[in-house]
Amino acid sequence: MGGKEKLTMQMFFAVKCVSVVCLFASQELKLKDKECERLSQVRNQLEQELEELTASLFEEAHKMVREANVKQAGAEKQLKEAQGKIDVLQAEVTALKTLVLTSTPSSPNRQLHPQLQSSGSRGSHRRGAGHIRTSSVGAAFQTSSGKPEPSTVSIQSVATEEREMDSVLFAEFLLWREHPSLDRSSAFLSRVYREDIGPCLSFTRSELSQLVQRAVENNSLTIEPVAMSALPVVKASALECGGPNGFRASVETKCALSGLSRVCQHRIKLGDKGSYYYISPSSRARITAVCNFFTYIRYILQGLVRQNAEQIFWEVMRLRREMTVAKLGFYLTDQG
Repeated sequence: MGGKEKLTMQMFFAVKCVSVVCLFASQELKLKDKECERLSQVRNQLEQELEELTASLFEEAHKMVREANVKQAGAEKQLKEAQGKIDVLQAEVTALKTLVLTSTPSSPNRQLHPQLQSSGSRGSHRRGAGHIRTSSVGAAFQTSSGKPEPSTVSIQSVATEEREMDSVLFAEFLLWREHPSLDRSSAFLSRVYREDIGPCLSFTRSELSQLVQRAVENNSLTIEPVAMSALPVVKASALECGGPNGFRASVETKCALSGLSRVCQHRIKLGDKGSYYYISPSSRARITAVCNFFTYIRYILQGLVRQNAEQIFWEVMRLRREMTVAKLGFYLTDQG
């Protein structure tokens, strides 16, 4: 009897131990299940974030590609424009080198300066156009009948030009040449602006005149001929093509600067704007005279002019004279 009780007690303790172990195992499994559930939620959240990040990266990549394509197209356009400007500048440099090397104030190249041709050749050239201009020197040797004396003076003596240097102008030029710049505060450029550039670029359309002067100063003005053979002949009163946005001008139209009906064979463009303005030959001559002055000044700044101070001064004075003459309405026309 005692052995059975002992066995029963042992079985009771064994069952008790198994129950406790099962209880601990059950609690452990519950903890594991909670941990698995938490990890599963973390994994799902990471997967969602990864998908959102991937989509965002793809969208950003496509956006960057589009922007790169736009920038590439813009860069290619700017490159073409820059190459065109470089070609123009190279042509200007070549022309200026030829001018500097072959023409000086004391011995000008008459092929490069048609305005220096002798009065006899210029007179015969203009006679074919139905307009004859008589020089003041030739008129001084006319007889009482109004006919000029034959061979009273030689062509060489008529073409000779005397000049005398102004000490004030030369002093201002020398002071500017010590530190050359395009700063208008210098006495030299201030005088040129006041006496030459301002009056030469002062047109009836004052607002457009200011834009033209600014473009000339920034070296961003373009003058190009108009293909007259391809243009229809329209009466001037029916046209208002002096304004912007490129209208194909007729043979006679309104000059954008003077507002007068003239034969506009050229048009100008200010900077990179797409607007064109048609101008008369007189307006073109005035703009060209100022552009020639600024071109020569820029070449001085770049060190391309290899002459002494007096020669450079007289070339500057010649360019100033061109501006004055153009302002007064005189200009050369291409014949033939």
